[in-house]
Amino acid sequence: MSDRSTESEPDDHLASARERRRWPRQSEEQATSRPAAPPALTPLRFSTHELAPAEQFNAWQAHMAPLVEVTLPDDKSAEDGFLADQTAWHLGNLLIVQQRVPAHSYTRSRAMLRLSPIDHWYVELLREGRAWTEVDRRVAESGPDRFVFRSLGYPYRGRTIKSDAVLFFMPYDLMADDAGILEAANNSVLSGNLAKLLANYIHGIESNLSSLTAEELPRIVQTIRDMVVACVSSSVAQPATATLSNMGMMERAHRYIHSNLDSEDLNPDTICRAVGISRTRLYQLFGASGGVLNYIRKRRLLAAYADLSDPTNNRPIAEIAEAAGFDLAANFTRAFSHEFGFSPREVRKAAGAERPFPPAAPLELHRGGGTFGNWLNALGN
Repeated sequence: MSDRSTESEPDDHLASARERRRWPRQSEEQATSRPAAPPALTPLRFSTHELAPAEQFNAWQAHMAPLVEVTLPDDKSAEDGFLADQTAWHLGNLLIVQQRVPAHSYTRSRAMLRLSPIDHWYVELLREGRAWTEVDRRVAESGPDRFVFRSLGYPYRGRTIKSDAVLFFMPYDLMADDAGILEAANNSVLSGNLAKLLANYIHGIESNLSSLTAEELPRIVQTIRDMVVACVSSSVAQPATATLSNMGMMERAHRYIHSNLDSEDLNPDTICRAVGISRTRLYQLFGASGGVLNYIRKRRLLAAYADLSDPTNNRPIAEIAEAAGFDLAANFTRAFSHEFGFSPREVRKAAGAERPFPPAAPLELHRGGGTFGNWLNALGN
């Protein structure tokens, strides 16, 4: 028995050597030859800790004013202090916000919606604390490790005890293909195994936000977007259809623009008729986006970017330019380069080499400035 075992050893070694030849190992030199890309994100931090106690709540109230109106509980006074911290990370088409706040109430009213250009989708994951939010007389209660999904295009109000949370703001256009499912799930608590997987993914992203590179951001945004849609689809068994009368004006305008982006008849007049608002009101809604025509132009340029960055899309650049509303290729190249910082040909070449460029971030992000309200307004624009 021992002789046969000894005789088989050379054969085993030869088999192992053949396997190693079939699957060559990457050398340490090869693994480290590609230079590490620099971090792409600069956080926007806000804290009331350095302010006098009597000034803290007013500062937080002003900071959150573009999103919600904030009030204190009945048994609290602004003189008592309000220690709050918030750190925001702008990933181009996704805003991640980490925050710790004391107990308070919040309201996003119909009056605020009429003046606000913000109609993003919003996901909240509490790590500590508890919150109760009412939309259209239906209350969603969130607690530790529970997601709540909500649209900022609808009015809502609620209250929270002292909490630690991570929030995700996603522009309407990012989720437009699944708008019907998402609108029906407004103010829903997401649960199940997919929600647990999303929570684990978010925790992993949080620990790496300061080191993410520009090349990684679009893939992360797409992954989070797809996971949120999957969670919503699995958590809401029998959704009720959202009514047009309850839908925010901005959300209705965005839906119409997205659905008719390829139409030559897409203009302020057709949008006004479809949404049922005046031209003055339409211009007010899109004032933060540089006007409705500028918004349409940016949406079409983003659609062109998506086509050019798709290695399976072989349409001529001139044809993509025409679909984006440009009669002259030179004008398209000029507008595209101004919007993204590189030309259509560079994007197509990079896509062929599987090294896509990420879309350009708003100017205030490059300059390291801006406010939380600026970042919310810039998201998706």
